[in-house]
Amino acid sequence: MIRSSPVRIISGVILSALAAILFSPAVASANDVGQIKNAKGSVHIERAGQKLPATVGSRIQQADTVVTGPDGSVGIAFVDNSLLSAGPNSTLAIERYAFDPTTHAGTFDSRLSRGTLSVVSGKIARQTPGAMTVKTPAAILGVRSTEFVVRADDGIR
Repeated sequence: MIRSSPVRIISGVILSALAAILFSPAVASANDVGQIKNAKGSVHIERAGQKLPATVGSRIQQADTVVTGPDGSVGIAFVDNSLLSAGPNSTLAIERYAFDPTTHAGTFDSRLSRGTLSVVSGKIARQTPGAMTVKTPAAILGVRSTEFVVRADDGIR
C-alpha cells in the first residue's frame, strides 16, 4: 500500500489549479476592460488589425471594435458594471476606458457607427455624470447614471 501525505496531495491539486489559471487564454489581463456575456449569430472583435471571434467569455480591451452581422447581437459587461448590448448590423468601438475600482472615477468613451445599442450605465457614470459618452454619426450622448437605447445609421444602404 502506497501512502501519500495529505499535504502533498493538496499541494499538487493547488499547483495544478494555479497552472491552469495562469496558462488559460481566458485569464484577464491589465488591458481587459470588459467581457462578452452573451453573443448570438455573427459577432467579432476587431483588435490591432485582426478579426477575433467574439464568444461568451471573450475579453474586451480599450480600442477594440465589436461588430455584429445581420443575425448578430452581443452583450458586454464592463469592469465598472456598465452593460452594453448591441443589436444586428452594429459597429461599436471602445475608444477610451479608464476605471479606478477604489474611487469609481474614470472615463468611458465609445462610438456607435451604426446599429443599435442599449446601455445601463455603471459606476463611472454614477460617480461622475457625463464621464461616459456614446458618439454616433449625428450626436454625442453624455451619460448620467441611466439606461437608454440609441440607434445610429451610417447612411449606407
